[in-house]
Amino acid sequence: MNLVLWILAFLLAAVFVGSGVAKIVTARDQQIDRTPYVEDFPQSVIRGIGALEILGAIGLILPALVDVATILVPLAAAGLAITMVFAALVHIRRGDGMTAALPSIVLAVLSVVVAWSRFGPFPL
Repeated sequence: MNLVLWILAFLLAAVFVGSGVAKIVTARDQQIDRTPYVEDFPQSVIRGIGALEILGAIGLILPALVDVATILVPLAAAGLAITMVFAALVHIRRGDGMTAALPSIVLAVLSVVVAWSRFGPFPL
């Protein structure tokens, strides 16, 4: 199970780093074309979310790799899960439907699995 959690953490980290970098470096006009919810928020908020996603991804992997402050792994996973719940709520509130909210819900569930497992039965 430990190997499964490591693989899941690395996959989640890759997704969140990719998403976070895209939010930080992509021009606002291009973001609006790809993800219409961006027009509901100031650019600084979108970049802040991107930074939080990158920090969360680092928190999923780095503490466990260096075996320092490993409690940060489930905390980062929980934080990312909360972020994804709010992302899903934004999509639903905008009327984008469950199709737009589904990726956020899946990422939230996977993050909760990592958080619960690392807090409970499979700590580092």
